Amino acid sequence: MADVRYEVVRELGVISENEKGWRKEVNLVSWNERAPKYDIRDWSPGREKMSKGMTLTKEEARRLKDILDAIDL
Repeated sequence: MADVRYEVVRELGVISENEKGWRKEVNLVSWNERAPKYDIRDWSPGREKMSKGMTLTKEEARRLKDILDAIDL
């Protein structure tokens, strides 16, 4: 399997942190030198490891925001 290269272009926020220090973060990430996408996933301390996550285009992120805004939390 080929190496996956990534660059956290902009840190947007931390959703949560567990007892082992892993943090669920929202960031703008460039994967394999492509255009950055909004990214939600867990990262280990120091970002040496990551969990499976989800990436969103700008339009998808806007749609998700609209959906979340419509939820009565």
